[in-house]
Amino acid sequence: MRVVTTKHELAAALQTSRASVLVPTMGALHAGHASLIQQGAEIAERRGYDGGCVVTIFVNPTQFNDAADFQRYPKTLEADLAICAANGAACVVAPTPEMVYPPDESIPVPPLPEQATKPFLEDRLRPGHFEGVCQVVLRLFQLTKPKAAIFGEKDWQQLQVVRAMTREQGLSIEIIPGPTVREEGGLAMSSRNRFLTPDERIRAFAISRGLRAAGTESTPQDAERRLGAELASAGIAPDYAVVRDAETLLPPVPGRPVRAIVAGRVGTVRLLDNAPWPNTK
Repeated sequence: MRVVTTKHELAAALQTSRASVLVPTMGALHAGHASLIQQGAEIAERRGYDGGCVVTIFVNPTQFNDAADFQRYPKTLEADLAICAANGAACVVAPTPEMVYPPDESIPVPPLPEQATKPFLEDRLRPGHFEGVCQVVLRLFQLTKPKAAIFGEKDWQQLQVVRAMTREQGLSIEIIPGPTVREEGGLAMSSRNRFLTPDERIRAFAISRGLRAAGTESTPQDAERRLGAELASAGIAPDYAVVRDAETLLPPVPGRPVRAIVAGRVGTVRLLDNAPWPNTK
């Protein structure tokens, strides 16, 4: 596995490969990330991409609207590299901030798609967040030049924002969803789960339990009420617990895929999750 930390090393890596699958991460990797890397490696092998699976590890400062949250974000590069190697990554790009955002170069924020401005979900709660996401994702695409990129389904709004931004920018990069990996008990894996106390972890199980319960209801309104009730039973006041069009993230319309989406804070840890609706699995 090749490890790249400079522009010179990245240029050399790109000269020796013609195609790759990108898995962008902010590090602090866990089994959920491992599944995305495995997925990327399998797709690259199946399609004959000689660049294999390329993983980026970069904690992007421009997508944090809370400076304390940025400082707190765990940084575990050596452990991350071991996970990448064990799960089939061909190359890891771990750039410095100066490589991503050169001080003598203006890195623009692309026009935001409606998924980043209209749903009133993360876009309402985290001003500037999707500007930072779109800026860094486009920049990583420019640096690594992948044929495809994998983004986890756990952050459903981000996945739809990146899909729409890629399409609107006219990029020939396929955006592939990566299924959410869950801990025993149903909690969606996240780098932030390590900050949960044992009691908070048990309370957090109400999120996936509520999504399963909501999936059995016959109307979006009943599903939202059921999801809210499950969260309330664990003392979780959600930032939102809604049923939305799976692509536009606006209120659902008949005949289109629908998603139940939730975000809330358990103790000091903010968690995101979602599931298809209806969902009787």
